[in-house]
Amino acid sequence: MKFTDLGLNPLILKALETSGYEAPSPVQAAAIPAALAGADLLVSAQTGSGKTAAFLLPSLHRMAEAPQAKGTSPRILVLTPTRELALQVEKAARTYGHELRRLRTVCLVGGTAYGPQLKAMSQPLDIIVATPGRLMDHMERGRVDFSKLEVLVLDEADRMLDMGFIDDIKSIVARLPAKRQTLLFSATLDGVVGNLARELTRDPQRIEVARVVEEKASIDQRMLISDNHHHKTKLLDALLRGVTVSQAVVFTATKKSAEDLTESLREQGFDAAALHGDMPQAKRTRTLDRLRAGRTKVLVATDVAARGIDVAGISHVINYDAPRQAEDYVHRIGRTGRAGRSGTAVTFAGHQERHLIRNIERYTGVDIAVDVIPGLEPKPPQPRTDRPRSGPKGKPSSYTKSYVAKPWDGAPRSAAGPEAKPAAAGAPRGWIGEKNHGKPSGHKPKRAARSW
Repeated sequence: MKFTDLGLNPLILKALETSGYEAPSPVQAAAIPAALAGADLLVSAQTGSGKTAAFLLPSLHRMAEAPQAKGTSPRILVLTPTRELALQVEKAARTYGHELRRLRTVCLVGGTAYGPQLKAMSQPLDIIVATPGRLMDHMERGRVDFSKLEVLVLDEADRMLDMGFIDDIKSIVARLPAKRQTLLFSATLDGVVGNLARELTRDPQRIEVARVVEEKASIDQRMLISDNHHHKTKLLDALLRGVTVSQAVVFTATKKSAEDLTESLREQGFDAAALHGDMPQAKRTRTLDRLRAGRTKVLVATDVAARGIDVAGISHVINYDAPRQAEDYVHRIGRTGRAGRSGTAVTFAGHQERHLIRNIERYTGVDIAVDVIPGLEPKPPQPRTDRPRSGPKGKPSSYTKSYVAKPWDGAPRSAAGPEAKPAAAGAPRGWIGEKNHGKPSGHKPKRAARSW
């Protein structure tokens, strides 16, 4: 299938051709025709699946097919959970709408000055891309007119709810025209997301795109067992000094941990920078610009702050703190292996965190190999006293043997070991969206010997 088969306006198709896009991704092929028909949509799709184009292209088609006199009321509103994602969506809107006459967009996000946003909203306007908090600030001051709004998009709705934006979202939607099209995109459509969807949509069409493995990029997934904080810092130092590391994103659980670890890395001589939600937008922008230019080698980030980062030079993702949710793991490792390149994802996990790794493996459908760095071998897990040990007395467990069986120098290799088969051929060329779906490539490797 090609984009020309979807019934999009010629101006949209011309912009896609100019940008080099030819074939729609599965979520685009399913969502675009339904949206063009005017239906409300509930779409379950992962980051990297091309969902941004799945909601922008039909919305821009609507504008191209029915031009209207421009006013200060936007025709399209897109809500996103983070500043970085909002900026990314606005940039995509300008790309896909390049051929539309005088397309006007504005990005309303926190951490930036109000002045430029107020100036933009006082002029003719087509599209607003915003985070809920900053948009509410403007709405409470009567600065936004939604009288001519036609399309509402909620991008990564599950993440917005996780961040506590549910009340803001409901307040925003209550002030929008009842006659509108609503497109909701989320990793999951169950639970609280499903409840919200029922409130915001009318007879929605539900689209669930099966998780797909990105075959253009290869992400080698590894796990290193860490005994404690001191051991973890030594593992990190050894990895970052490896010759295979070009640039790395190191994930921590908290903002304070990101700051503390960044300071420690700088003291050890690394060109490191922190990225988290409390930083002013100007500083965040400078940090990302340095990363893209290659001047920053190690970015220490929290989950929310790193969403939307697209830097082809990132060779490694290191989960210094193991992610609590499998979905976060997918988003994290998606920062590497971009633009068709290979990448390496390394997760530090303590003995007490084995359930997190199991959840990740179940979610992704791929086993994560246990490795060890020579000289930094973890201590065997202490036997539990509340239940009898299994296995013959005195015989080392498979879990213990897995620590010493596969020394690793940090160089990328297949998660299935030296006997692994090469990855499959690439996915259809021309998909719109992040170059990596955040899922590992190739076949499902055999599990390394261990008792997890």
